[in-house]
Amino acid sequence: MRLTSLLILALRSLSRNKLRSFLTMLGIIIGVGAVIAMLSVGQGAKDMVKTSIAGLGTNVINVFAGGGGPGSVRTEAGTSSKLTEEDVEAIGREAEAIRYITPTARSSAQIKYAGQNWRTSVYGAYPDYLLIRNWGLTAGAPYSTSDERGAAKVALIGQTVAKNLFGEGVDPIGQTIRIKNLPFKVVGVLESKGQGSFGNDQDDIVIAPFSTVQKKLIGATFAQTLIASAVSEESIPDASAQIDDILRRRFRLGPGDIPEYMIRTQTEIAQAAGSVSQTMTVLLSSIAGISLLVGGIGIMNIMLVSVTERTREIGIRLAVGAKGRDILLQFLVEAVVISFCGGLIGIAIGAGASTFLGSVQGWAVRVSPASIIVAFAFSAATGIFFGWYPARKAARLNPIDALRYE
Repeated sequence: MRLTSLLILALRSLSRNKLRSFLTMLGIIIGVGAVIAMLSVGQGAKDMVKTSIAGLGTNVINVFAGGGGPGSVRTEAGTSSKLTEEDVEAIGREAEAIRYITPTARSSAQIKYAGQNWRTSVYGAYPDYLLIRNWGLTAGAPYSTSDERGAAKVALIGQTVAKNLFGEGVDPIGQTIRIKNLPFKVVGVLESKGQGSFGNDQDDIVIAPFSTVQKKLIGATFAQTLIASAVSEESIPDASAQIDDILRRRFRLGPGDIPEYMIRTQTEIAQAAGSVSQTMTVLLSSIAGISLLVGGIGIMNIMLVSVTERTREIGIRLAVGAKGRDILLQFLVEAVVISFCGGLIGIAIGAGASTFLGSVQGWAVRVSPASIIVAFAFSAATGIFFGWYPARKAARLNPIDALRYE
């Protein structure tokens, strides 16, 4: 029997019980829709994490002080595990895989301008910080190396700070703001970077020379972190190893000593964030897959009922010359048509639901062709798998017993 004839028979049979056919499809619709929505949200979250990680800068390596933890081996007397500008100079001089490096100091402070005030984070760093973070300016110019050496009171402000402190119609460049009652001249406005990988507003920031923040705002003699940029993405492991080797020598650590600092690369952060996102996507997709399983069981149940109801019809067809494989294909096509139609409706509902969630909740969603293909393939496989047993049962009916069935 030709496939077109089988499709016509399947559609005619399903149209006799429209409500029952729709209810049978409902499990597939919900399952496919849920798979599409979950994969879209998961893919969107993954893309957002990648964008946020990329926003950290180019080939970034972070060195944090105090990472030894319990059980770490202390350095010898007279040495310090605190990171200093001398460490920065040594790394910049000796590490061939490092392009830029800067110490950083951070403080939270109230900023004032013309009666307005705003609490934000103040970062101290060398001018190379902008090159490491790949951070441009929308107005003004970055402070210079001479500003760094002279501990000049100049600052770069983020978009959030500019908006809340100056409002509309005021050019921040050249204006004087007060940070902890110290006057700072605004020399540049940073480009917007948006939300960070941890949900923080990257534009809510003020950046000033490291020496200024260290001496005049914090009063510290050491750096809280070191931020470096490798010469290329491929050289990140080499750059990390070179930093570790230099710091071990400077802190006089032996081969078995545990350092009191941590080195974290951009790649490690991206892998950790991607792993969490992947785990959540798999978990949510597994839950959605249960709906497909339930829908498949519904298809098998209804097809078994259909075989029982149409036993006499099957007997007549077998008596007039139909073969077992024709009956098998007829019922199998009906099951596939149910899952096929349910899959199409589910894809439309899933895409619409994910778009709605993205607009209402502000989530990043992306309906990828791969997720549609996966969901559709699963729905078709469900129809074939759960329709096979009822179809096989119908094909193996004895014609004489089927004709006697009431």
